[in-house]
Amino acid sequence: MRTPDTTAGITTVRNLGILAHVDAGKTTVTERVLYLTGAVHKRGEVHDGTTVTDFDPQERDRGITIFAAAVSCDWAGHRINLIDTPGHVDFSDEVERSLRVLDGAVAVFDAVAGVEPQSETVWRQADRHGVPRLAFVNKLDRAGADLDAAVESIRDRLGAVPLPVQLPVGSEDGFTGVVDLLRMRAYVWVDGADAYTEQGVPEGLLDEARQRRRRLEEAVAELHTGAFEEFLAHERLAEETLRGALRDLTLAGEAVVVLCGSAYRNRGIEPLLDAVVAYLPAPSDMPPVRGEVPADPEAPFTALAFKVNATATGRMTYVRVYAGTIGKGDTVLDAVGGRTERIARILRVQADRATEVEAARAGDIVAVVGPKAVRAGATLCDPAAPVVLEPPTTADPVVSVAVEARRSTDTGRLATALARLSEEDPSLVVRSDPETGQTVLSGLGELHLEVAVEKLRRDRGLEVTVGRPQVAYRETVAKGVTGLLYRHVKQDGGAGQFAHVVIDLEPLEGDEEFVFTSTVTGGRVPQEYVRAVEAGCRDALLEGPLGGHPVTGVRVTLTDGATHPKDSSEMAFRTAGRFALREALRASAMTLLEPVAEVTVTVPAESVGAVLGDLAARRGRVNDRTARGGTAVVAATVPLAELFGYASRLRGRTQGRGTFTTRPAGYEPARG
Repeated sequence: MRTPDTTAGITTVRNLGILAHVDAGKTTVTERVLYLTGAVHKRGEVHDGTTVTDFDPQERDRGITIFAAAVSCDWAGHRINLIDTPGHVDFSDEVERSLRVLDGAVAVFDAVAGVEPQSETVWRQADRHGVPRLAFVNKLDRAGADLDAAVESIRDRLGAVPLPVQLPVGSEDGFTGVVDLLRMRAYVWVDGADAYTEQGVPEGLLDEARQRRRRLEEAVAELHTGAFEEFLAHERLAEETLRGALRDLTLAGEAVVVLCGSAYRNRGIEPLLDAVVAYLPAPSDMPPVRGEVPADPEAPFTALAFKVNATATGRMTYVRVYAGTIGKGDTVLDAVGGRTERIARILRVQADRATEVEAARAGDIVAVVGPKAVRAGATLCDPAAPVVLEPPTTADPVVSVAVEARRSTDTGRLATALARLSEEDPSLVVRSDPETGQTVLSGLGELHLEVAVEKLRRDRGLEVTVGRPQVAYRETVAKGVTGLLYRHVKQDGGAGQFAHVVIDLEPLEGDEEFVFTSTVTGGRVPQEYVRAVEAGCRDALLEGPLGGHPVTGVRVTLTDGATHPKDSSEMAFRTAGRFALREALRASAMTLLEPVAEVTVTVPAESVGAVLGDLAARRGRVNDRTARGGTAVVAATVPLAELFGYASRLRGRTQGRGTFTTRPAGYEPARG
């Protein structure tokens, strides 16, 4: 159905994501936001499979968010474009692509568990993108819920400065509302009611509320110059001063406003929406993209494609419009692909449903139909004002499986389906193994690949055979070589090839993958040939001498070389660089690296011995062990190859009561 575009002014738009560890309740938060803003008329539940944003059959079957889903709603005269992101580590690339186009975020934390491993991962991702955040401590109605402990975990584990602006009314089953410390008013919800009632602070909480308001004022005054001056002059902060200072600190990333509630019981969502409007940035508050593209609807059109969906009705490309205005029928330039595309339709998306609009302008997040070859990460812009925006980064895959069609007649269909999968999800990589001829699908984890294969079966109707998962190994240098000389001389008629290089090879400290430097003096190797040597070295890093795995963590220094007045060329020096580094790698002491994961296992106390023994058998290294009530929490570093099938083994050893989470921890030397 087509409706007029009701896009609000750019200052009344909020583009935000919901970030959290799996099971912290972010999808339930999203559902309550949609319900309370009138975007939906019935509350969806994760456990019933009735949520708006978890619309994919696999998401409903598994009870987790897998694909980032965009929805729009209106609150207090503001349009809120919201993306519900996955919480499982295997789908962190979906979070990365979402954060690239968002202006703010709400991080959801479990009031019992506080900051959990994936909470840290998504928080660090938001740090890298400079995304201002609010924190929402959810599930205050659970047994063992503790707002203060959750706030301390934000401070201790995330290194943030949390500023709680609410005080719970009641605890656990008796949690009924919150006290707003800025207004010093209580908001109370009763079961069965959609709206809260506002009242004075309960007598029993008045002293505590005053103390917390005072601590909030003091904390803000320490961080904000304007608030500090008012606090010195009056020994208190006015509500408006406090609100303005909290917004300034949030936008600057210097502090995090903390709210609380229970999304499942519909308590605390309205104040959260008010905080989104009050503290998170509008597109106009953000610095110009690339330093040159202002958030101006009148500027030349500029947008970033961050997600591609191939649906039964056609190809949808999700875009964030950074500048200008785009209308139906307009022609845009894919600045990365170098071709023009026509915009046939513009859709305002509600997860798996959409409403057609006539135009989109700066600040909007919409889907467009029409572009046929645009990939995630491409810049769409006015053909008369080409510009390229920085694309989202894509994580390197760490797990691979061989896939093949059960029926030989489906081989072509499988190739097409795999190409479409990798187009929709750039963190999925498809390649052909040159030795076996098998088609290999690589991704970020076992669950990531399970979901991809299930999509082939459900969406494409393909019967496929899947091999055992294999991890992606790397190689590095333990001890390098110096002064390795390589001469590339080729003379077979016509122009010859001549390149003479001398290189040093050494291991790199830290997380850097490759560093190339040149200490050649006197112009013995011209600069353009130095760049060619570097390119040749990068070619050689693709296959190491131990097993043909990529090489990482090395520094190459070009120390000397020689040229020929006629036969030297960039091609000759690139070839010399490639073969020189290959020889240097073979002459060095090499180490095989394997991907490892940080695993957090939560089990009943009586099962901890069996779990520790199993982790040791999986070459795991226990880093920490704590007791929490009648459960034990074990943190360990485990090779990723040893975690295949761990879920079923853990259930068996704990009578189904054990749970675990993982997050990538880089590469370590392979242990026997």
